[in-house]
Amino acid sequence: MSGLSHIQSHFTSAHVSTMEDSIARLAISNALVFFVNGKKVTDHNVDPEMSLLSYLRRKLRLRGSKYSCGEGGCGACTVMLSRYDDQQKKILHHAINACYTPICAVHGMAVTTVEGIGSTRTKLHPVQERLAKAHGLQCGFCTPGMVMSMYTLLRNNPLPNSADIEESLVGNLCRCTGYRPIIEGFNTFTQNGCCGNPAACQGLGDEDNDMVSGLFTPSDFAPYDPTQEPIFPSELQLSDEYNNGTVRFASKATTWIRPTTLNDLLRMKSEIPDAVLVVGNAELAFDPTVRKLQHKTFLSASQVAELVQIDVSDDAIVFGSSVKMSRMCEVLKKRVEELPTFKGQTYAELLKMLMMVGDCQLRNVSGIGSHILAASPLSDLTPLLMASGTTVTVTSLKGGSRTMLLDNTFFKDYRKTSLKQDDTLVSLTIPVSSKNEYFGGYKVKKQVHRRDKDVAIVNAAFRVKFDGDIVKEAALCFGGTGPTVVVANSVSQKMIGRKWDETLLKDVQHMLGTELQLSTQGGMVEYRRSLLKSFFFKFYLKVLDELGEKVSGTSAERKSLSNSDRSALFDIEKSPTSGTQLYQVVPDGQPAIDPIGRPVMNESGCQLVTGEAVYCNDVSMEPDELQMAIVFSTRPHAKIISVDTSAALSLDGVHGYVDATDVPGKNTWPAANPLDEDSETFATEKVICVGQPIGGILADTPELARKAATLVNVVYEDKEYILSVQDAMKTGSFYQSSRRVEEGDVATELEKSDHIVEGEVYVSAQSHYYLETMNCVVRPNERDEMVVLSSTQCPNDVQMKVAQALGVSASKITVKVRRVGGGFGGKEFPPSELAKMCAVAAKKYGKSVRLMLTRDEDMQFVGTRHAALARYKVGCTSDGHLNALDIEVFMNAGCTEGISPALFGQIITQLSNAYKIPAYIMAVKLCKTNIPSCIPMRGAGGPKTMAIIEMIMDDVARKSGIPPEKIREINLYKEGDVNNLYQELPDIVNLRRCWDECLKRSDYYRRRAEIDNFNSENRWKKRGLAMVPTKRVLGLPLYFLNQAQALVHIYLDGSVLISHGGVEMGQGLNTKTVQIASRVLCIPQERIHINENSTDKVPNSSSTAASSGTDLWGNAVRVACETLMERLEKFIYENPKGSWEDWVNTAYMNRVSLSTSGHFKYPDIIGFDWDNLKGTKGQYYFCYGAACCEVEVDCLTGDHQLKRTDIVMDVGDSLNPALDIGQIEGAFVQGYGLYTLEELRYSKEGKLLTKGPGMYRIPQIGDIPSEFNVTLLKRAPCKVGLYSSKGVGEVGINIGFGAHLAIKDAVASARADAGLDGPFRLDSPATPERIRLACADEFTGKFNDHSIDDEFFIRP
Repeated sequence: MSGLSHIQSHFTSAHVSTMEDSIARLAISNALVFFVNGKKVTDHNVDPEMSLLSYLRRKLRLRGSKYSCGEGGCGACTVMLSRYDDQQKKILHHAINACYTPICAVHGMAVTTVEGIGSTRTKLHPVQERLAKAHGLQCGFCTPGMVMSMYTLLRNNPLPNSADIEESLVGNLCRCTGYRPIIEGFNTFTQNGCCGNPAACQGLGDEDNDMVSGLFTPSDFAPYDPTQEPIFPSELQLSDEYNNGTVRFASKATTWIRPTTLNDLLRMKSEIPDAVLVVGNAELAFDPTVRKLQHKTFLSASQVAELVQIDVSDDAIVFGSSVKMSRMCEVLKKRVEELPTFKGQTYAELLKMLMMVGDCQLRNVSGIGSHILAASPLSDLTPLLMASGTTVTVTSLKGGSRTMLLDNTFFKDYRKTSLKQDDTLVSLTIPVSSKNEYFGGYKVKKQVHRRDKDVAIVNAAFRVKFDGDIVKEAALCFGGTGPTVVVANSVSQKMIGRKWDETLLKDVQHMLGTELQLSTQGGMVEYRRSLLKSFFFKFYLKVLDELGEKVSGTSAERKSLSNSDRSALFDIEKSPTSGTQLYQVVPDGQPAIDPIGRPVMNESGCQLVTGEAVYCNDVSMEPDELQMAIVFSTRPHAKIISVDTSAALSLDGVHGYVDATDVPGKNTWPAANPLDEDSETFATEKVICVGQPIGGILADTPELARKAATLVNVVYEDKEYILSVQDAMKTGSFYQSSRRVEEGDVATELEKSDHIVEGEVYVSAQSHYYLETMNCVVRPNERDEMVVLSSTQCPNDVQMKVAQALGVSASKITVKVRRVGGGFGGKEFPPSELAKMCAVAAKKYGKSVRLMLTRDEDMQFVGTRHAALARYKVGCTSDGHLNALDIEVFMNAGCTEGISPALFGQIITQLSNAYKIPAYIMAVKLCKTNIPSCIPMRGAGGPKTMAIIEMIMDDVARKSGIPPEKIREINLYKEGDVNNLYQELPDIVNLRRCWDECLKRSDYYRRRAEIDNFNSENRWKKRGLAMVPTKRVLGLPLYFLNQAQALVHIYLDGSVLISHGGVEMGQGLNTKTVQIASRVLCIPQERIHINENSTDKVPNSSSTAASSGTDLWGNAVRVACETLMERLEKFIYENPKGSWEDWVNTAYMNRVSLSTSGHFKYPDIIGFDWDNLKGTKGQYYFCYGAACCEVEVDCLTGDHQLKRTDIVMDVGDSLNPALDIGQIEGAFVQGYGLYTLEELRYSKEGKLLTKGPGMYRIPQIGDIPSEFNVTLLKRAPCKVGLYSSKGVGEVGINIGFGAHLAIKDAVASARADAGLDGPFRLDSPATPERIRLACADEFTGKFNDHSIDDEFFIRP
């Protein structure tokens, strides 16, 4: 995990002097030399603080590699690093993360970026072509990284298997696609060339021939020829010039030295005691100790021969401390294959754990010695090394060499070892296992909390050796229990001399609960304690099984292991991904030129896979452009006493500071409700959340601006604050806006119900986590004009607010958006805040200003999806029909009411989801807290309340004893029903059609029987199966928003240019509008070009949100094109055999305009009138769907794996099945993350703890279903939809809750084995912590209703 080996104290001037004297005595080159895409780069003035990513993007202007997380956790910056390895005598190719790789670390190596393997100007590489044509991209921000990970795999293995491909992509996150199409496209490189969808490869359709499977044709792809790949630079292979001798690169603040001999390294460590020894950089980027150093010297040990050496003997393997983890994996794998099973146990377990450490990119740069000396209490590997009896060799210039055992004396405190300041770790010796010895390592896979002092998750390693049937040696090692990894010596000693029986098991379990003290740092103490016991229980059963002999129990002899207990021995494994996508064939007779209904590739697909697609921050910098960093509030609620900027402004390269006093127009924005607080661009007198902007620093580089921003000293006077829904409810902290709807006599209906269930459920918040963080560029022009480049979903909002902040007319502000790297609602309103701050700075200094938030800043600044807590009482008949529901929902709205009231329609509509409830009271209140104001996220408020009603339906099923799928089925809306807001349901029959088809295609009842049988035979692994329906409204919530504009030009050569007011952010809006124009104009798509969104072309556009984009801007384009065709109609009639160009030129010669705008407004009055619900229409139409999910749960750890998902979705007549299926899959996986993985946690002081991929876990490629099937409901045209289609971008997130229900089904089986029946609480997300404690066995205690409150952190 670590690229950091040893952190020392601050430099003093004497230290610096000593360092310079030392360096002066060495013959050191100062020129950085490396190759990029085959071209030699020589830099005599390199800045050692610069990362490889910054160098590529700023200096070489190769902007295909993207900045996203900055900590190597997302893969957006993946490049291939190649070098010649003199030991192995071969060229090595490794995928690495450029964001945390120091530029100096690539000296003498070759870097390949996405631009270097193919382009639209030459030709696409097969990797690029297949990803684009397989529809394996949406917003495209992650795409270059995906391409480079796959490309690197092929350079090492031209015929990979499916498992190889998925493993190579573990380090690459995608928030849009759901991963399936990426895997399917890349699977065409496997030995059999099958994409994973045999029906597609074999051209199979549906049984009634109305449906077809396969969204692309693999036979159309260009073949891959590995012999045609670029040649490694001969200069690097034939010469040792760059690998021999010490090199030094220095700037004012940083020195990077790379020695090549151990003697030189030891001398430098002795003479420069504060130097930081590095191999890789995985933790260096965010280690607080390094950041505080005024002058940093880094010693790179990557080329020291003695530290990269590997010696294999019969008794052990000696790894040099600089050996990379990926190389270690190769050696261990080979050794496990060579050794007898008993001798290779330790290596096999170590290899398994290594493969769970980070990802390929991280293992390719991280040295094993660095990992050890990072002294992380959360290390996955250190417990195994300690348990195995690993020793390390340490040396120093003055003290010589010595051997040390990795034990409790080696790790002294948090991030501290017993090594002396000038010590260097040379190697580690890992012994083989011996006869009668058993070894095991354990961790929780679905957890990710890897930063700073969070020691929340436990991992473990155990070793035991027998003399006959008596324990001779024992070692129990744990990470995550406190500030260091520990060996439980007292417990181990008490095991020696005893038999391996149930008495020993019980005693050890007791001692682990009493003698091993768990730190409360990081929270989750109860869960962590249960893991200590669960991990040892797994090991106990493993040893018991391998002993394979009679063991004395406490009451009688028994044989080794029951079949039921055997389920604890094996990890849940994911099979390679496969699946089928079924969609309706286009009608007979549809012209081949008409693209509607066909799986057309993304219109920018080729640009996205080559890195040529330009995002906001890819736009070239102007020569005198200033970089901005925000000074954020660090208090949740406080009065601002003073702001001192003197320290920040004293830094060279810092140009100035802006705050509210510099705003020429409006700094304050009135709240929607007069009784609530106004919002401010820059805080003036007080702050109301952590992350609120106070001011901004302007500097030459973003790094310098951020550094200066941390030096701004803000003095506060703290006030009382509230963070959670629960605390707001206790104190009565609510906004004035609320909603309550009721129907029927709820009290009477409840009274006559056969079953009544009361309860409380909680659904946590969710971060948007788009891959492209918030950014903008503002460029001043003459006469107070400003051009704003923004990553926004709503250019109009940016334009209006910037104009008001500057005190100028909107006509002087032009906002441009080419594309956005994911939005999901998060970029609807916050981008305006950034743009206002940049505009104020640009106005003040008269220069272009750029601002890009880091991932941590973005997640703290931008509000999240609302967390919700509901209290309910529901009644039903004995046969499961709902009678009445009384429910009150409390939503955490954050520090301002903001947009939250606009979500009431979605929130309440989804409270009934797909079910007819005869009598109800449904109330929603907005909680006023001191977290950033919550904003819409994909599905707006609907996914929260749908989860709530589905939890209630599940409780009804358990209370009544009726299967959950039957409870859901008998309560589905039927023809003639209206929903809970009195809205007609004209095509509600499609809901039942989706449900029935999903039951059929998932083979639900057969699988239900198989799973019940599996669960009866397995105690510690359980499987769950669940069906879930959904119904969702589509339409923007306010009447005036449901309109759109477009501009279409026809040029004399017959080409067509489209501009519209929608924003392309991965949903395929631009592709669909081109398809629509192609149909109306009857010309090929290739003749149509779509331009950027710009407010000077198409004004006053609504937000691109709520799946309304195609309905609005697609129709606007249709209207414009129809107008143009009407103008051309006369000339077509007069010359029917003429060409398109003939008609266009004839029209021009007759002075007919070939340019027009199109305006579309939805024909009905859309928007809820809460005073007259029965007389209003709140939507364009309804979307329907159903899903069946199967999971497997490890009851001892809380881990789970999604095994299979079947989805049937009503999308009307799909405009583009590839895009629609991609949206469904991506939304489902995002919903799966919401309901099972992603949990936001705040400190008691209001700071977001779960920031970045190191602390916040979105779904990865290994999380998606092994079998992922999607069917678009056939023959379901939408009467009011554009070409009978429906919007589909958001509805899929709801059915992600099927995974939660399946987990709950599995947990219910575990609880039944423990003697617990009936309803139980499992809040969302169903994290490993919640799952484990809900299983309620002898290791956890029996918790019937456990909401898992935590004293260490706050759940909002």
